Amino acid sequence: MIFPPRRRGKLEEIIRKVAIYAIPLLVAITFHEVAHGYVADKLGDPTARLHGRLNLNPLKHIDLFGTILVPLFLILSKSPVLFGYAKPVPVNVLNLRDPRRGMVYVSAAGPGTNIALALLSGIGFRLIKFLSPGSVATVMREGLHAAPSGGWQVFLVPIVIMLIVSTQFNILLALFNLIPIPPLDGGRIVTGMLPDDMAESFARIERYGMFILIGLLFLNPFGIISRFLGSGIHILSSLFLGS
Repeated sequence: MIFPPRRRGKLEEIIRKVAIYAIPLLVAITFHEVAHGYVADKLGDPTARLHGRLNLNPLKHIDLFGTILVPLFLILSKSPVLFGYAKPVPVNVLNLRDPRRGMVYVSAAGPGTNIALALLSGIGFRLIKFLSPGSVATVMREGLHAAPSGGWQVFLVPIVIMLIVSTQFNILLALFNLIPIPPLDGGRIVTGMLPDDMAESFARIERYGMFILIGLLFLNPFGIISRFLGSGIHILSSLFLGS
């Protein structure tokens, strides 16, 4: 994230970070999962709807490990990156009217929604920058610990911070899920676009996919993962936020 460090009480810093990050994170992962289920439903598979997952209530999608423990660990460990995920929405590919093409659309819906949310957050940021440039200047100068000087800044400064976090987190979530390794969305998109014989071979990777992914994240060979995510966040954040 773009915010510079500043000395504060440890407990105060943790509470502030959780309060600022919680709403953008929950919105991002909830809309991501609902988008998968909504597109699947429209293409013939009602599984997510029948399981009550076409619901914007975050409690329906929270995963204890991925939504709470992982982000909390990253905040407490002062990680420069915040990440989390929700319970995957159930999709029965056999119910889709065109299983292969349908799965491509269902998989692309999640990252596509996150890019749309990042764009909307950027528009909100630019609108506040136009209406109250002092609020944005305060956040850009003081970062996560920006202190409102009074008036409308009391409301706008926290909103500006959350819009920046929302933009960056949604971009991160979209790019991460587009890594072409099944069971990530990118892997399933590739599977749906390959010829039958190649798709069948590629799909077999899924049983080892999480191990491959964890290995790539920890070993980061040749800086591929960090460069892909870091460059993507920097380019798209600059484009959406205009700064």
